[in-house]
Amino acid sequence: MSNEPSPPIRSAQNRRLADEWALVLTSQGLHPRIRRTGDGFDLGVPDTERELADAALTAYTRENSPAPPRQELAPPTNLVAGALLSLTWIAFFRVTGPRDPTVEWFERGSADAARIVAGELWRASTALTLHADLGHALGNALAGTLFIGSVFGALGIGLGLAIVVGAGVLGNLANAVFHATQHSSVGASTAIFGAVGVLAALGVGRHRRLGLSGRRALTPIAAGLALLAMLGTSERADLSGHLFGLIAGVLLGIPCARVPLARPGPIAQWGFALGTLAWLWSSWIAALR
Repeated sequence: MSNEPSPPIRSAQNRRLADEWALVLTSQGLHPRIRRTGDGFDLGVPDTERELADAALTAYTRENSPAPPRQELAPPTNLVAGALLSLTWIAFFRVTGPRDPTVEWFERGSADAARIVAGELWRASTALTLHADLGHALGNALAGTLFIGSVFGALGIGLGLAIVVGAGVLGNLANAVFHATQHSSVGASTAIFGAVGVLAALGVGRHRRLGLSGRRALTPIAAGLALLAMLGTSERADLSGHLFGLIAGVLLGIPCARVPLARPGPIAQWGFALGTLAWLWSSWIAALR
């Protein structure tokens, strides 16, 4: 019987793929032959091996076909929890009233850069609970409901609260070191931009798990910077404080984004929440002592 190859069983546009198929057939004890054509490369085998070769390549292609793209939905937003937190700011504003340097709440609790650098570190925490006027408090309440509520949905209320407040505190501390003197600020916006930073870090982690890389993976960071440009650069806004809050949020969000960890359970969430509230409470005790 003739050993001349039959018409090709596969055609490839590049030599690498043709060599890969030929290697598969050779490993099965067959005798593939590659012939260059005007359109690429033809792979053939003797007539007696055609059926076995076709079955081997079909099985190889099926086993090595690319996996379907992974899907990972963004976590839901917990608007209810975000709104409840925002209502506490409004309620506390009813207690402190608008910003007045002669009022003890603001005299002892604002983020005065010089005093923070001098050692009054509690101000980095207490300033997050103060607001300059009702419009300031309402604006932060609206933004906090959305962005902090999104962090709550992703990480849980307890862990989310701890990270958001932590980002706000770190942002205020960095802002104080940056200014050193002649700067004082109040408001939860540093923590809100911390929440934006956390969401950006979680988004980058989600993109990487979906196989995106380079600029495409970093689009959540670009979105966070765009929000900073749109919402954090008004005439009365503390731009540096917002920027440091955003950076702190990204840094604190990275450990949660590197690996798709399971959210802490209810007991741990309660622990994070109560610990964060105790921290804020003790900061005010230190401020008013």
